[in-house]
Amino acid sequence: MGHSHAQRQAGAHSRHAHHAHHAHDAADRHSHGPAPSSQRALIAALTLTLAFAAVEAVAGWLAGSLALMSDAGHMVTDSLSLGVALIAATIALRPPSARMSYGYSRVEVLAALFNAGFMFAVILLIGWNAALRLRSPQPVDGDTVVWIAALGLGVNLLVAWVLSRGGDHRHNLNTRGALIHVLGDALGSVAALLAGAVIHFTGWTPIDPLLSIGICALIASSTWRLAREAIHTLMEGVPGSMSIAEVGRRMARVEGVIEVHDLHIWSMDSRSPALSAHVTVADLADWPRQLAELRALLKHDFAIGHATLQVETPRQATVLVRDIAGRGRMH
Repeated sequence: MGHSHAQRQAGAHSRHAHHAHHAHDAADRHSHGPAPSSQRALIAALTLTLAFAAVEAVAGWLAGSLALMSDAGHMVTDSLSLGVALIAATIALRPPSARMSYGYSRVEVLAALFNAGFMFAVILLIGWNAALRLRSPQPVDGDTVVWIAALGLGVNLLVAWVLSRGGDHRHNLNTRGALIHVLGDALGSVAALLAGAVIHFTGWTPIDPLLSIGICALIASSTWRLAREAIHTLMEGVPGSMSIAEVGRRMARVEGVIEVHDLHIWSMDSRSPALSAHVTVADLADWPRQLAELRALLKHDFAIGHATLQVETPRQATVLVRDIAGRGRMH
């Protein structure tokens, strides 16, 4: 129904300071976009992964190794994952517009969720094929598997190194999603390497699908954590280990602040938390100082660079409550 007269009157006393604060935070927030180095890392990783996937697929078919073919299939999905991540990183660089006032940074979260879902599909496919192989064992050329898997492991580790150095993999869900694919592929190469060695020395072929299933279980755990964090961000949950109660208490300790309510904390992406709150103060004349202190507190202690704060006095808050109650009775 919009803001009440009391809220508009309270906001008028701090419009200039609040608008300057909002403009500063908007610039601050939009400067957090992905660096071009992230794009370069994704391009290099995509090229290496796609090139070796073709080599491994042919070798796996000739050797009859499910572990090797699964690893090749995994590398193909890595290529798709890296391609999606690269597109998302490029789109996220676009500036805000009249229709997208927050910009496009959240597209990276969507890409991470897509990659997690695609990864689950790959895990199910590999698991199904492994179960079929356990029921009907097939001959495997252990020597070929060992050599190709060792080469694949080297390529995967190189790609992982490129991504970890070139992208903000700890805080960027998009790059993390791509990195999980690549590390999962490295584990697949380890599984294929072990399977080839066991088959070479013992001839026991069931080790090939068994190791594939074990690696899928490990990858599923990391993929689930990525998907859960992406969904949490899309649902505008409170970021990370941040406590909304603690943030409210710290804000209320600023001198002259009586109460903080209607407090919300969310994130547009995995790196840029935002906050909105109503702040009840004893004297509107102190608001510019309190606003500056609140801004500094949120930025320094909680890394919240974008905060929208609505100032109120106790009398105005009371008028607001009465106004809402009156409208409720009229309905």
